[in-house]
Amino acid sequence: MHLHNLAETNSILNTFIAEMRDVNIQKDTMRFRRNIERTGEILGYELSKSLNFSNKEITTPLGSANSNLISDDIVLCSILRAGVPLHNGLLNYFDNAENAFISAYRHHKDNPESFEIIVEYLACPDLNNKTLILADPMLATGQSMVSTFEALKPFGTPKNIHLVSVIGAQEGVDFVSKHFDTNTHLWIATVDEALNEKGYIVPGLGDAGDLAFGQKLQH
Repeated sequence: MHLHNLAETNSILNTFIAEMRDVNIQKDTMRFRRNIERTGEILGYELSKSLNFSNKEITTPLGSANSNLISDDIVLCSILRAGVPLHNGLLNYFDNAENAFISAYRHHKDNPESFEIIVEYLACPDLNNKTLILADPMLATGQSMVSTFEALKPFGTPKNIHLVSVIGAQEGVDFVSKHFDTNTHLWIATVDEALNEKGYIVPGLGDAGDLAFGQKLQH
C-alpha cells in the first residue's frame, strides 16, 4: 500500500487539524464539520495528482484551449455518520463523482473493550472499472475500512482504490496495509502512534461523529 501522510510537509492543514483536536475549539460543531470538510478538500486535491488525465479541447469566447482533465470514473464512498463532512469535502472537488454510502458501527458484546464491525445500510453504484475513494475520518483499528470494502465487493471490482482519512493510528495504517492490494493508496492528514484500550486514537480528537452531529443514544 502507498501511504501519503500529509503531516510530513507543513501546510495550512496543520491549523485545521489543531483546531479539530482542541477541546475548546471543537465545541463549535459547525467549525468542526467545516474543518473536516476543508481537510477533505486538501486530501482530494493531493489525491487528484495521482489520477488519470486526458486532453480535451475547450471552446472559449475567443478561441480554444487544451486542458488535461480527469478521465477516471470516480465513486466516493463514505462511512456514516462521521464520514459525511469528509465526503462533502471530497465531493466539492470531484463534483461529477458517483456516490455510495454505508453504515458501519462498533458492536460491543460482553466485553466493552472488544467489538465487531456491523454493517446495516449500503447504497452503491456499479464499481467495475471505477476509481473507488473510500472515506472514513478516523482510521483507528482499521476494521471499519476493511469491513466496508468487503461489503462493497458484490458491486464490482474497482480498477483503483484510494483510502482517505483525517487522523489515523499507526496500528490502523498497518492493518489496512495488510488487507488491501499493494497498489492501494492511503491519503491521510496525520498519523498518531497509539490506540487506547477501547480502540480510540490517542491523542486523536475524540468521537468525530459526536463532535460533528451530537451525541448518539446508547442502546
